[in-house]
This record gives sequence, C-alpha cells and structure tokens, in this order.
Amino acid sequence: MVQKLEALLRRLPASHPRRQEIADQLVKRMAGYKGELSIDYHLRSLLKKGYLILHDLRLADSDYFFQIDTLVISPEYFLILEVKNISGTLVFDHYFKQLIRVSGEREEGFPDPTLQVERHRLQLKDWLAAHQFPQIPIERLVLISNPGTVIKNTLLNLDPSPFQHVIHSANLHFKVELFEKKHIEKRLNPQLLKKLSRKLLNSHTPSDPPILQHFQLSKDDILTGIHCSECLSLPMIRMNAKWVCAQCGSFSKDAHYAAIKDYQLLLGCSITNHELRSFLHLPSISVATRILKSLDLSHSGTFRNRTYQLKFED
Repeated sequence: MVQKLEALLRRLPASHPRRQEIADQLVKRMAGYKGELSIDYHLRSLLKKGYLILHDLRLADSDYFFQIDTLVISPEYFLILEVKNISGTLVFDHYFKQLIRVSGEREEGFPDPTLQVERHRLQLKDWLAAHQFPQIPIERLVLISNPGTVIKNTLLNLDPSPFQHVIHSANLHFKVELFEKKHIEKRLNPQLLKKLSRKLLNSHTPSDPPILQHFQLSKDDILTGIHCSECLSLPMIRMNAKWVCAQCGSFSKDAHYAAIKDYQLLLGCSITNHELRSFLHLPSISVATRILKSLDLSHSGTFRNRTYQLKFED
C-alpha cells in the first residue's frame, strides 16, 4: 500500500483536492511500517528461543477479514502484538475507550488499540475453533515502538488490569518471560504446530485494494508521461532511442521502467500497446512494441488485440 500511495502522489496534480488526504495516509502507513521494523530487534531473541513469528497475517472471519500485526507462536501459547509508532504523550482513556495523543497543546483521538488487540484475540480463537484446532491460550500486547513516547492512563492506578497490555517494545522480553512462567503446559505437539503454521500461511489473504477506487478517483485524475529523474518534471520526450527532459536536458535510456511500475500500481497489472503509448506519450506503435518485448512479459490475444501482464515485484 505504501508504494501505491507514493505512486499516487507522484501522479496527482499539486492542486488536486484529495492530495493532502493521501499524503496524510502515507505518513501514517510509513509510521506503522517503521514501527514494525523497529521491533525486529526485540523479536530476534524470541526466534532464538524457538518461537515462530508471522507478520501482517490477514485471515477470514466469516464474511470479513481481520489482520494481526505480529503473531508469536509457541506450543504453550500464542501472543498477538499490535505495534503503534506514535510520538508525544499517549493517554489511554478507558472510560470512553479511546486513545488520546497529546503533542504540545494539540490533542488527537485514535481508536483504543487495547480493544483492537482484544478483538483480534477473540477472532483468532474463533478461527482456531472453526478449523478444528485445539484451543490454546492467546495473550495480547500493544507495543509502543517509539521509546520517547510517554504512556499514561486515566484510571490513576485504581484498576491497572486494562493497562497491563500496553508496554514499550523494549519491555517485550520481560513480558514474554512472565507468559512463559504462566503457560507451562504444551498444547501443541511438533506435528500439530507445523500443521497449524502451514494452515495460517495458506489462509493468509493479502489486502490489495484498487487505489483509485479507495480514494474515489478516476483514471483521468492521473498524470501521464515519464518523470525526469533529475528535475522530476513531466513528461520526458522520446528522441533517438532515449528519453529526453525538455526542462533540464537530462536523458535516460530506461526511464520508462519507473513509469510502467506506476501504471501497474495505479491502473492494474495488464496493459495493451495502445495503453502504453497513451501513458508514456509514445506516438509510435513499433517503439511501444519494442518496449513491451524488452520487458519479456507474458501475453494473450492476437497481435492487434494483445494484452500484456505486468510483473514488477513490490
């Protein structure tokens, strides 16, 4: 999703009314991604102890899906980790069930992640039962990945139980030690653990929503042409088997690769000669054909109506 948002910002006019919304969404996605990367260090010790770790696991729950940031698996218990990379002071309001971020004089509300991780615990429990796996204890934690974030709650320590599931990521190791002392009975033998892990991976359904549809945009909103890698202006012009920037004069032989990747991210994984010419501003059918052949793409249909399948990796 991050790559799609980046491509969308590259291809939207600076004055587009939804540009700021998309930029804000990208900032949130990048913060989440960096937060997940930051806990990798703390997860290494669990891998050394024999835990299995699955990231971004998206499973079907009846007609809907639920997605777990990180699932830690052992024969004795499971652990769901919800990672939050939010700076400032976080106030967990357990009366109104919300998270309040205080930064300077500004307050911003978020859904309570402790409710989210508890919902995922119940959904995973139901998923295990639906697939006829034995019930196993499922613990959950909300990890605050930014070490400078201040965590507070509104209960004034009268009832710490809702708050015990929120920790800084640096405390993960110590929390796991407590879970290990709490759950000593092996619920899954090696064969069943392997079977369950394989079932979870096979049941994972990645989310890949059409980005234009998500933001209620049309193909006409997208800027076409090839960006200059030096000055970022649009479009570069095809001259003497090279792409030339009319603004700064720089040139490239393979600038079309990035543009075609943008096409895949925003408009789909199939393209025709006509669509390529339109997107790259190519007047020549033969030049477009040579570019498509150079990509070594699988295709279907006759030459005149041929459709090529784009295969750029994320």
